[in-house]
Amino acid sequence: MIARSGQNPEQADQLIDQLGQYEDQAQALQKTLLYRVGSFEREDPVQKEIRALMAEFGAETYSIPPEFLDEVKRFIQQYQGSDRPHMARALGRARNDMETMREIFQQNNLPPDLAYIVLVESALSGDSTSPAGASGLWQFTPATARQYGLKVNDSVDERMNATKSTRAACKYIRELILDFGAGSSVMLALAAYNLGPSRVKTAVRKVNDPIKQRNFWYLYRVRAVPPETREYVPKVIAVMIIARHPERYGF
Repeated sequence: MIARSGQNPEQADQLIDQLGQYEDQAQALQKTLLYRVGSFEREDPVQKEIRALMAEFGAETYSIPPEFLDEVKRFIQQYQGSDRPHMARALGRARNDMETMREIFQQNNLPPDLAYIVLVESALSGDSTSPAGASGLWQFTPATARQYGLKVNDSVDERMNATKSTRAACKYIRELILDFGAGSSVMLALAAYNLGPSRVKTAVRKVNDPIKQRNFWYLYRVRAVPPETREYVPKVIAVMIIARHPERYGF
């Protein structure tokens, strides 16, 4: 019904408020003994992993938009298929590099799984350069790299240094999280890493309620976030889920 509400924000708000009431009832139900010992605990494993990640990000959510769940599953299949070499490399030959990056994130008091953003950004290859001039593992433009302490000039380019560029990425991601807020807004910070904070802010400001502007799930349901965000964030989550349980997904 929310998906069908289309461009009617008032109707969408009413439906989402109603959904919120149902979620409150469901959360209360989950605390009962009958629920815990019954068959209701069996849920979609991908959905369960998304919930686990949200808990690590400090976000509480009961209902994950079905279209978001579908996108995560689509990207899991993509990494099991056409993009399998990228994931296999991250979990195999580049495993030590990934562990180092995870440790750097942890040292910076950030969820270590955020390190897997690098796989979506560059597939762990520092050779790729975007049309905008973004380069290195974390795909920094020269200006952004310098802003976060990296040297980029004719003689040295520290965007290619895995340790230094990961530390710079931590600084940038921390700033984005502080900008957008904690909880589910970490997802907006992920989107801003890819699109730039100004583009994400421009999109979410179409929603008048300032509280709802920080609620990623609300923004996703009403399609307030840009199309790139609707793909990029589920793709990052898919990578995280595979990396947490590689054997489950054939790695």
